[in-house]
Amino acid sequence: MKIVSILGTGLLLAVFLQSCSRVETEPRDWIRDELVWDDQDRLATVAQFNLNDLYNYLPSGFNRIGSGPGDFLDAATDDAIPSRNNRVVRFYANGFINPINNPDPYWANSYAGIRRANIFLANIDKVPATAQSILTWKSEARFIRAMLYAELLKRYGGIPLVGDRIFTISDDLSLPRNTYRECLEYIVSECDALKSTLRQEPISDTEWGRIPRGAALALKARVLLYAASPLFNGGASSELTGFTTTDVSRWQRALDANQELIDLKYYALQTSFNNIFTVKKNAEVILAKQSGNSTSLESWNAPIGYGTPAASQGVTSPTQNLVDAFPMDNGLAITDPTSGYDPTNPYINRDSRFDLTVFYNGKRWLQRAVETFDGGRDRPGGNLVQTQTGYYLRKFMADFANNTSYTNQSHNFIYFRYAETLLNQAEILNELGRTQEAVDALMLIRKRAAIKPGTNSRYGIKAGISKDELRALIQNERRIELAFEEHRFWDVRRWKLAETLFNQPLRGMRITQVSSGRFSYTPTQVTTISFQPRLYLMPLPYEEITKNLNLLQNPGW
Repeated sequence: MKIVSILGTGLLLAVFLQSCSRVETEPRDWIRDELVWDDQDRLATVAQFNLNDLYNYLPSGFNRIGSGPGDFLDAATDDAIPSRNNRVVRFYANGFINPINNPDPYWANSYAGIRRANIFLANIDKVPATAQSILTWKSEARFIRAMLYAELLKRYGGIPLVGDRIFTISDDLSLPRNTYRECLEYIVSECDALKSTLRQEPISDTEWGRIPRGAALALKARVLLYAASPLFNGGASSELTGFTTTDVSRWQRALDANQELIDLKYYALQTSFNNIFTVKKNAEVILAKQSGNSTSLESWNAPIGYGTPAASQGVTSPTQNLVDAFPMDNGLAITDPTSGYDPTNPYINRDSRFDLTVFYNGKRWLQRAVETFDGGRDRPGGNLVQTQTGYYLRKFMADFANNTSYTNQSHNFIYFRYAETLLNQAEILNELGRTQEAVDALMLIRKRAAIKPGTNSRYGIKAGISKDELRALIQNERRIELAFEEHRFWDVRRWKLAETLFNQPLRGMRITQVSSGRFSYTPTQVTTISFQPRLYLMPLPYEEITKNLNLLQNPGW
């Protein structure tokens, strides 16, 4: 007899007991297939709970690496470090991961989700719902399966494709890895098939958070962008891990996919950068993980001097490296002698996204100024967990500057948003030599960030900029626009720049109070980050390659 594992058993069983009296005689920790795929359940209540559970296999984001609370994946890059010592996320930054020890064990989770999707697809036709409902639900399950494959592909390169098969204990599970190309084409073909069967925009309030057509286009555009990037486009040592020869037409294919999403003419940039993350339904978000309202993000990441230790844990310390990446509000880098940057007053007249991404000394929060100077309430010294760099994470939080305490907020981790689409467009166009079109896409992002247009209306982008200069500018724009959204970790790898960018000191700011309201600022080295070439791809888990001799390990592992 087959069984279906139920997550959130108590909640699901409560629904089962109300909707299907035959469940009452079943043990409370499992439900028979014929009760899940019930030909008398005309509302498809139980089947829909199975579909909803599939969404739980998608990445959770935010403080997800490690435990109690975890850390952002960005704390394994040059953008942040954990405020606490001995955190597993630093295994990436120090090169300590291996086939046995990986803080992001995505292989098992993904294949569990793929199997659950296949079970759903094989059985949902038994439920007497409408044909349109079943088609939409199947499309959601297929998209989740495709996205799980995409998450595996960017981590490992080619992986085994199981198709629609549902394996049993007696089946031969010794599947070899498919090539990178085969995996890529499978994901792309699934996205192409789903763009006409998923929900069409606009999405109603009652269905907000379900997978729309735009998500299939966004996933296709992203995987093709990755496939065109240096790590996979000619940078691979074998067909399992990418393409062994470079082909510029891969950039054109990525452009065509990205343009298809733009041509929907539905998604658009939010006027307010902060509202992207605090307004649950907005036109910039293509797909996000839906979560209940809470104050967990604030409690875990905001400065420590507000309220009780449990209410303000400050576990994320953005680096000076990231802070320095934000330009001035005229769009010029702080290293430009004409930018107006003042190292004695380093936080004024900066890109508005800086103010909404990082807590810095003097920023107003909960009716007082943040104090990250030595001995300040948010950096008191001693053994208390506190910022390692002089900064805390601000992004994703509502505006609590004038509040006395936090209130529950929506914190939905965004998988795809329109700003990424425009940044993809700029990157692809630049690689194809279409410089001015790339600048046009980039200027839309900078305009929303309240960068001043300047006398030439180029938002700080110099006239006559070269392809190489624009590439560096686009890469920096992705860094600051998408900070802490789990892009930096993968972007630096796909650009094949990790051996440079992830082998350097990580810096903070030592702030000393000179007198009331006056401070001195001294950049300091806090720690280092290191990278070896084998870290471009994750090692296949040891337990998988030992039980399946047909699985070949990634290079260097």
